[in-house]
Amino acid sequence: MTNRLRSQIEEEEEAEKKLIVEEKPRTEIPDNFLTQFFSKGILNADSATRALPFVLFLALLGMIYIANRHLAERNIRDIDKISKQVKELSWDYKTAKADLAYKSTLTQVAKRADTLGIKESMQPPQKISAEEVKNEH
Repeated sequence: MTNRLRSQIEEEEEAEKKLIVEEKPRTEIPDNFLTQFFSKGILNADSATRALPFVLFLALLGMIYIANRHLAERNIRDIDKISKQVKELSWDYKTAKADLAYKSTLTQVAKRADTLGIKESMQPPQKISAEEVKNEH
């Protein structure tokens, strides 16, 4: 029985070797326009490696262009935000100026002076000339 098992094992190993040795025949790439263009034409491995620095340069230029675009858009957003702030500050300035003009009117000053105990003069103002001052001394 042992001989029979050995012979079966050897037969199985030989069958496995045959399976391993047998390879599929290599299929060739069909010879059409695209395969000729990429292998024999302008785009082959040698020309692609020679053109690699130029392609990398173009990629760098593209990234710089995109970064510049983002920077410009951010600047536009900042300009818009600052112009809104300028408008608001301008409104605040105009409001404060109008409020000051109102509070500096004669009637408003008189009302405030009354709260401090100062009364408005009922006599009209008098003009003092420099010659009168010299004559008094």
